[in-house]
Amino acid sequence: MSKLKVNKGIPQPEIVNNSSVNKFIKLKRSKLTANDYYKGIIEGNISILGRAITIIESNLPQDKKLASKIIEKCMPHTGNSIRIGITGVPGVGKSTFIESFGKIITNKGKKLAVLAVDPSSKRSGGSILGDKTRMEDLSQDTMAFIRPSPSAGSLGGVAQKSAETVLLCEAAGYEYILIETVGVGQSEVVVHSMVDFFLLLMLAGAGDELQGIKRGIMEMADMIAITKADKNNQQKANLAKAEYENALHLFPLAESGYSPKVSICSSLENIGIDYIYDEINNYIAFTKSNKYFYTKRKAQLKQRMEENINEALKQQFYANHEIKELFNKLQKQVEDGKINLYQATEKLLNKYNS
Repeated sequence: MSKLKVNKGIPQPEIVNNSSVNKFIKLKRSKLTANDYYKGIIEGNISILGRAITIIESNLPQDKKLASKIIEKCMPHTGNSIRIGITGVPGVGKSTFIESFGKIITNKGKKLAVLAVDPSSKRSGGSILGDKTRMEDLSQDTMAFIRPSPSAGSLGGVAQKSAETVLLCEAAGYEYILIETVGVGQSEVVVHSMVDFFLLLMLAGAGDELQGIKRGIMEMADMIAITKADKNNQQKANLAKAEYENALHLFPLAESGYSPKVSICSSLENIGIDYIYDEINNYIAFTKSNKYFYTKRKAQLKQRMEENINEALKQQFYANHEIKELFNKLQKQVEDGKINLYQATEKLLNKYNS
Protein backbone atom coordinates (compact mmCIF):
# COMPACT_ATOMS: atom_id res chain seq x y z
CA MET A 1 0.00 0.00 0.00
CA SER A 2 1.11 3.54 -0.72
CA LYS A 3 2.10 5.57 2.30
CA LEU A 4 1.12 8.79 0.52
CA LYS A 5 -2.04 10.55 1.60
CA VAL A 6 -3.72 13.80 0.66
CA ASN A 7 -4.28 16.20 3.51
CA LYS A 8 -7.43 18.26 3.60
CA GLY A 9 -6.80 21.69 2.07
CA ILE A 10 -7.52 25.07 3.62
CA PRO A 11 -10.82 26.58 2.44
CA GLN A 12 -10.21 29.61 0.19
CA PRO A 13 -11.87 32.90 1.12
CA GLU A 14 -14.59 34.35 -1.06
CA ILE A 15 -13.55 36.81 -3.75
CA VAL A 16 -13.65 40.34 -2.42
CA ASN A 17 -16.33 42.45 -4.09
CA ASN A 18 -17.53 39.59 -6.29
CA SER A 19 -20.12 41.77 -8.06
CA SER A 20 -17.41 44.18 -9.25
CA VAL A 21 -15.35 41.32 -10.62
CA ASN A 22 -18.33 39.92 -12.52
CA LYS A 23 -19.13 43.38 -13.85
CA PHE A 24 -15.54 43.76 -15.09
CA ILE A 25 -15.60 40.34 -16.77
CA LYS A 26 -18.90 41.18 -18.43
CA LEU A 27 -17.47 44.48 -19.68
CA LYS A 28 -14.40 42.72 -21.11
CA ARG A 29 -16.52 40.13 -22.88
CA SER A 30 -19.18 42.50 -24.18
CA LYS A 31 -19.05 43.52 -27.81
CA LEU A 32 -19.46 47.23 -28.22
CA THR A 33 -20.73 48.86 -31.39
CA ALA A 34 -18.98 51.73 -33.13
CA ASN A 35 -21.57 54.04 -31.62
CA ASP A 36 -20.84 52.69 -28.12
CA TYR A 37 -17.16 53.41 -28.61
CA TYR A 38 -17.92 56.86 -30.01
CA LYS A 39 -20.08 57.83 -27.04
CA GLY A 40 -17.54 56.51 -24.54
CA ILE A 41 -14.67 58.38 -26.22
CA ILE A 42 -16.58 61.66 -26.42
CA GLU A 43 -17.49 61.33 -22.74
CA GLY A 44 -13.82 60.87 -21.87
CA ASN A 45 -14.14 57.26 -20.69
CA ILE A 46 -10.49 56.11 -20.64
CA SER A 47 -11.45 52.41 -20.49
CA ILE A 48 -13.46 52.73 -23.69
CA LEU A 49 -10.71 54.87 -25.25
CA GLY A 50 -8.12 52.19 -24.42
CA ARG A 51 -10.28 49.46 -25.94
CA ALA A 52 -10.85 51.52 -29.07
CA ILE A 53 -7.10 52.04 -29.50
CA THR A 54 -6.59 48.28 -29.15
CA ILE A 55 -9.06 47.75 -31.99
CA ILE A 56 -7.22 50.30 -34.13
CA GLU A 57 -3.93 48.49 -33.50
CA SER A 58 -5.45 45.12 -34.41
CA ASN A 59 -4.85 43.51 -37.82
CA LEU A 60 -8.00 41.38 -37.72
CA PRO A 61 -10.32 42.14 -40.68
CA GLN A 62 -13.40 42.58 -38.44
CA ASP A 63 -11.48 44.97 -36.19
CA LYS A 64 -10.31 47.02 -39.18
CA LYS A 65 -13.91 47.59 -40.25
CA LEU A 66 -14.95 48.55 -36.72
CA ALA A 67 -11.93 50.84 -36.35
CA SER A 68 -12.86 52.64 -39.57
CA LYS A 69 -16.39 53.26 -38.28
CA ILE A 70 -15.12 54.53 -34.92
CA ILE A 71 -12.71 56.97 -36.56
CA GLU A 72 -15.41 58.17 -38.96
CA LYS A 73 -17.73 59.02 -36.08
CA CYS A 74 -14.96 60.73 -34.10
CA MET A 75 -13.58 62.83 -36.98
CA PRO A 76 -15.80 65.91 -36.37
CA HIS A 77 -14.29 66.18 -32.86
CA THR A 78 -10.63 65.99 -33.93
CA GLY A 79 -7.95 68.52 -34.80
CA ASN A 80 -8.15 70.67 -31.67
CA SER A 81 -5.00 69.52 -29.90
CA ILE A 82 -1.34 70.53 -30.00
CA ARG A 83 0.62 67.52 -31.24
CA ILE A 84 4.20 67.34 -29.98
CA GLY A 85 6.84 64.84 -31.04
CA ILE A 86 9.65 64.17 -28.55
CA THR A 87 12.79 62.32 -29.54
CA GLY A 88 16.36 61.73 -28.43
CA VAL A 89 18.87 58.93 -28.11
CA PRO A 90 18.23 56.24 -25.48
CA GLY A 91 19.42 57.49 -22.11
CA VAL A 92 18.71 61.15 -22.82
CA GLY A 93 15.85 61.09 -20.30
CA LYS A 94 12.76 61.23 -22.51
CA SER A 95 10.40 59.58 -20.04
CA THR A 96 11.65 61.68 -17.11
CA PHE A 97 11.29 64.82 -19.20
CA ILE A 98 7.78 63.87 -20.32
CA GLU A 99 6.67 63.32 -16.74
CA SER A 100 8.02 66.72 -15.62
CA PHE A 101 6.72 68.48 -18.73
CA GLY A 102 3.38 66.67 -18.54
CA LYS A 103 2.79 67.77 -14.95
CA ILE A 104 3.16 71.41 -16.03
CA ILE A 105 0.43 70.84 -18.61
CA THR A 106 -2.00 69.08 -16.27
CA ASN A 107 -1.35 71.58 -13.46
CA LYS A 108 -2.59 74.26 -15.84
CA GLY A 109 -5.87 72.37 -16.14
CA LYS A 110 -5.11 70.95 -19.59
CA LYS A 111 -5.74 67.33 -20.56
CA LEU A 112 -2.68 65.43 -21.76
CA ALA A 113 -2.29 62.20 -23.73
CA VAL A 114 1.10 60.51 -24.01
CA LEU A 115 1.69 57.94 -26.72
CA ALA A 116 4.88 56.21 -25.64
CA VAL A 117 5.87 53.90 -28.47
CA ASP A 118 8.08 51.08 -27.15
CA PRO A 119 10.58 49.01 -29.09
CA SER A 120 9.08 45.57 -29.64
CA SER A 121 10.55 42.17 -29.13
CA LYS A 122 10.97 40.78 -32.65
CA ARG A 123 10.40 37.32 -31.29
CA SER A 124 7.14 37.93 -29.41
CA GLY A 125 6.01 41.30 -30.78
CA GLY A 126 5.47 42.63 -27.25
CA SER A 127 6.80 45.74 -25.58
CA ILE A 128 10.15 45.36 -23.86
CA LEU A 129 10.08 48.75 -22.15
CA GLY A 130 7.52 50.05 -19.69
CA ASP A 131 7.18 53.81 -20.14
CA LYS A 132 3.98 53.87 -18.13
CA THR A 133 5.78 52.40 -15.13
CA ARG A 134 8.54 55.00 -15.52
CA MET A 135 6.05 57.89 -15.29
CA GLU A 136 4.61 57.09 -11.89
CA ASP A 137 3.21 60.54 -10.99
CA LEU A 138 1.82 61.27 -14.43
CA SER A 139 0.22 57.83 -14.78
CA GLN A 140 -1.81 58.56 -11.62
CA ASP A 141 -2.89 62.00 -12.82
CA THR A 142 -6.58 62.03 -13.76
CA MET A 143 -5.87 64.71 -16.39
CA ALA A 144 -3.37 62.45 -18.18
CA PHE A 145 -3.75 59.37 -20.35
CA ILE A 146 -0.64 57.28 -21.11
CA ARG A 147 -0.66 54.62 -23.78
CA PRO A 148 2.50 52.51 -24.19
CA SER A 149 2.19 50.72 -27.51
CA PRO A 150 4.47 48.03 -28.94
CA SER A 151 5.85 49.05 -32.30
CA ALA A 152 5.46 45.50 -33.64
CA GLY A 153 8.45 45.87 -35.91
CA SER A 154 7.07 48.78 -37.94
CA LEU A 155 9.32 51.36 -39.56
CA GLY A 156 11.78 52.82 -37.09
CA GLY A 157 9.84 51.48 -34.12
CA VAL A 158 6.80 53.71 -34.59
CA ALA A 159 3.40 52.03 -34.50
CA GLN A 160 1.62 52.43 -37.84
CA LYS A 161 -1.62 53.29 -36.13
CA SER A 162 -0.27 56.18 -34.05
CA ALA A 163 -1.94 58.77 -36.27
CA GLU A 164 -5.37 57.17 -35.76
CA THR A 165 -4.71 56.95 -32.03
CA VAL A 166 -4.03 60.70 -32.01
CA LEU A 167 -7.46 61.31 -33.56
CA LEU A 168 -9.22 59.27 -30.86
CA CYS A 169 -7.35 61.12 -28.11
CA GLU A 170 -8.39 64.44 -29.64
CA ALA A 171 -12.02 63.30 -29.77
CA ALA A 172 -11.72 62.37 -26.08
CA GLY A 173 -10.82 66.01 -25.32
CA TYR A 174 -7.05 65.80 -24.84
CA GLU A 175 -5.57 69.23 -25.57
CA TYR A 176 -1.91 68.24 -25.69
CA ILE A 177 -0.71 64.99 -27.27
CA LEU A 178 2.90 63.90 -26.83
CA ILE A 179 4.37 61.20 -29.06
CA GLU A 180 7.61 59.77 -27.71
CA THR A 181 9.85 57.95 -30.20
CA VAL A 182 12.34 55.22 -29.39
CA GLY A 183 15.17 57.41 -30.67
CA VAL A 184 16.80 55.01 -33.11
CA GLY A 185 16.73 56.97 -36.38
CA GLN A 186 13.91 56.27 -38.84
CA SER A 187 11.14 56.61 -36.25
CA GLU A 188 11.82 60.34 -35.94
CA VAL A 189 11.00 60.89 -39.61
CA VAL A 190 7.65 59.15 -39.19
CA VAL A 191 6.72 61.04 -36.00
CA HIS A 192 7.78 64.36 -37.54
CA SER A 193 5.18 63.76 -40.25
CA MET A 194 2.31 63.63 -37.75
CA VAL A 195 3.06 66.39 -35.22
CA ASP A 196 2.88 70.19 -35.07
CA PHE A 197 6.05 70.65 -33.03
CA PHE A 198 9.17 68.48 -32.95
CA LEU A 199 11.34 68.61 -29.82
CA LEU A 200 14.83 67.09 -29.88
CA LEU A 201 16.39 66.20 -26.52
CA MET A 202 20.19 66.08 -26.46
CA LEU A 203 22.88 65.18 -23.91
CA ALA A 204 25.69 67.52 -22.94
CA GLY A 205 29.18 66.13 -23.36
CA ALA A 206 28.16 63.06 -25.37
CA GLY A 207 30.36 62.39 -28.37
CA ASP A 208 29.21 62.16 -31.96
CA GLU A 209 29.51 58.39 -31.77
CA LEU A 210 26.65 58.40 -29.25
CA GLN A 211 24.51 60.83 -31.22
CA GLY A 212 25.00 59.72 -34.80
CA ILE A 213 21.41 60.59 -35.69
CA LYS A 214 21.68 64.22 -34.71
CA ARG A 215 22.61 65.83 -38.05
CA GLY A 216 19.47 64.82 -39.95
CA ILE A 217 17.21 65.14 -36.93
CA MET A 218 18.50 68.62 -36.05
CA GLU A 219 17.27 69.87 -39.41
CA MET A 220 13.75 68.72 -38.49
CA ALA A 221 13.77 70.01 -34.90
CA ASP A 222 11.67 73.04 -33.95
CA MET A 223 13.55 73.20 -30.67
CA ILE A 224 16.56 71.51 -29.06
CA ALA A 225 16.70 70.97 -25.30
CA ILE A 226 19.91 69.93 -23.54
CA THR A 227 18.78 67.58 -20.77
CA LYS A 228 20.22 66.68 -17.37
CA ALA A 229 21.46 70.25 -16.81
CA ASP A 230 21.64 69.67 -13.05
CA LYS A 231 23.84 71.87 -10.86
CA ASN A 232 26.94 69.74 -11.45
CA ASN A 233 26.34 69.60 -15.20
CA GLN A 234 25.17 73.13 -16.02
CA GLN A 235 28.54 74.27 -17.37
CA LYS A 236 28.65 71.41 -19.88
CA ALA A 237 25.01 72.02 -20.77
CA ASN A 238 25.61 75.72 -21.47
CA LEU A 239 28.63 74.87 -23.61
CA ALA A 240 26.57 72.35 -25.60
CA LYS A 241 23.81 74.96 -25.96
CA ALA A 242 26.24 77.42 -27.55
CA GLU A 243 27.56 74.75 -29.91
CA TYR A 244 24.09 73.76 -31.10
CA GLU A 245 23.06 77.39 -31.54
CA ASN A 246 26.07 77.91 -33.78
CA ALA A 247 25.23 74.75 -35.74
CA LEU A 248 21.63 75.86 -36.29
CA HIS A 249 22.82 79.07 -37.91
CA LEU A 250 24.28 76.96 -40.71
CA PHE A 251 20.89 75.47 -41.59
CA PRO A 252 18.48 77.26 -43.95
CA LEU A 253 15.41 78.88 -42.39
CA ALA A 254 12.63 76.35 -41.81
CA GLU A 255 9.46 76.40 -43.92
CA SER A 256 7.58 77.62 -40.86
CA GLY A 257 9.63 80.82 -40.85
CA TYR A 258 10.46 80.16 -37.21
CA SER A 259 14.05 80.07 -35.94
CA PRO A 260 14.56 76.98 -33.71
CA LYS A 261 15.61 77.72 -30.14
CA VAL A 262 18.11 75.85 -27.98
CA SER A 263 17.58 75.60 -24.22
CA ILE A 264 18.88 73.67 -21.22
CA CYS A 265 16.70 71.83 -18.75
CA SER A 266 16.72 69.49 -15.78
CA SER A 267 13.68 67.29 -15.33
CA LEU A 268 14.76 66.21 -11.84
CA GLU A 269 15.31 69.77 -10.58
CA ASN A 270 12.52 71.24 -12.74
CA ILE A 271 14.86 73.71 -14.43
CA GLY A 272 13.86 75.18 -17.81
CA ILE A 273 10.74 73.04 -18.27
CA ASP A 274 8.37 76.03 -18.05
CA TYR A 275 10.41 77.83 -20.70
CA ILE A 276 10.01 74.89 -23.11
CA TYR A 277 6.24 74.86 -22.51
CA ASP A 278 6.01 78.59 -23.23
CA GLU A 279 8.21 78.33 -26.31
CA ILE A 280 6.07 75.55 -27.78
CA ASN A 281 2.94 77.66 -27.36
CA ASN A 282 4.75 80.65 -28.91
CA TYR A 283 5.64 78.49 -31.89
CA ILE A 284 2.04 77.31 -32.31
CA ALA A 285 0.75 80.89 -32.14
CA PHE A 286 3.38 82.03 -34.67
CA THR A 287 2.66 79.26 -37.19
CA LYS A 288 -1.09 79.75 -36.88
CA SER A 289 -0.67 83.46 -37.58
CA ASN A 290 1.27 82.82 -40.80
CA LYS A 291 -1.01 79.84 -41.72
CA TYR A 292 1.89 77.34 -41.82
CA PHE A 293 0.22 75.34 -39.02
CA TYR A 294 -2.79 74.59 -41.24
CA THR A 295 -0.75 74.04 -44.40
CA LYS A 296 1.39 71.47 -42.61
CA ARG A 297 -1.62 69.58 -41.28
CA LYS A 298 -3.14 69.37 -44.77
CA ALA A 299 0.14 68.01 -46.14
CA GLN A 300 0.23 65.44 -43.33
CA LEU A 301 -3.30 64.27 -44.21
CA LYS A 302 -2.26 63.78 -47.83
CA GLN A 303 0.79 61.78 -46.75
CA ARG A 304 -1.29 59.69 -44.36
CA MET A 305 -3.77 58.88 -47.12
CA GLU A 306 -0.95 57.73 -49.42
CA GLU A 307 0.50 55.58 -46.63
CA ASN A 308 -2.89 54.00 -45.94
CA ILE A 309 -3.29 53.15 -49.63
CA ASN A 310 0.17 51.59 -49.74
CA GLU A 311 -0.54 49.56 -46.60
CA ALA A 312 -3.93 48.37 -47.91
CA LEU A 313 -2.40 47.29 -51.24
CA LYS A 314 0.41 45.48 -49.44
CA GLN A 315 -2.06 43.56 -47.26
CA GLN A 316 -4.24 42.63 -50.24
CA PHE A 317 -1.20 41.44 -52.16
CA TYR A 318 0.08 39.11 -49.45
CA ALA A 319 -3.41 37.92 -48.49
CA ASN A 320 -3.89 36.47 -52.00
CA HIS A 321 -3.61 32.66 -51.77
CA GLU A 322 -2.16 32.25 -55.27
CA ILE A 323 0.39 34.99 -54.60
CA LYS A 324 1.46 33.23 -51.39
CA GLU A 325 2.10 29.96 -53.25
CA LEU A 326 3.97 31.67 -56.08
CA PHE A 327 5.96 33.78 -53.64
CA ASN A 328 7.26 30.71 -51.81
CA LYS A 329 8.14 29.04 -55.11
CA LEU A 330 9.95 32.09 -56.51
CA GLN A 331 11.73 32.76 -53.22
CA LYS A 332 13.32 29.30 -53.42
CA GLN A 333 14.38 29.97 -57.03
CA VAL A 334 15.93 33.30 -56.03
CA GLU A 335 17.80 31.66 -53.16
CA ASP A 336 19.11 28.95 -55.53
CA GLY A 337 20.21 31.59 -58.06
CA LYS A 338 17.88 30.33 -60.80
CA ILE A 339 16.22 33.74 -61.26
CA ASN A 340 17.00 37.23 -59.99
CA LEU A 341 14.92 39.51 -57.76
CA TYR A 342 13.62 41.62 -60.64
CA GLN A 343 12.33 38.60 -62.53
CA ALA A 344 10.64 37.25 -59.40
CA THR A 345 9.02 40.61 -58.66
CA GLU A 346 7.76 40.95 -62.23
CA LYS A 347 6.19 37.48 -62.15
CA LEU A 348 4.47 38.19 -58.83
CA LEU A 349 3.07 41.50 -60.04
CA ASN A 350 1.89 39.98 -63.32
CA LYS A 351 0.12 37.23 -61.36
CA TYR A 352 -1.51 39.76 -59.03
CA ASN A 353 -2.72 41.95 -61.93
CA SER A 354 -3.97 39.06 -64.06
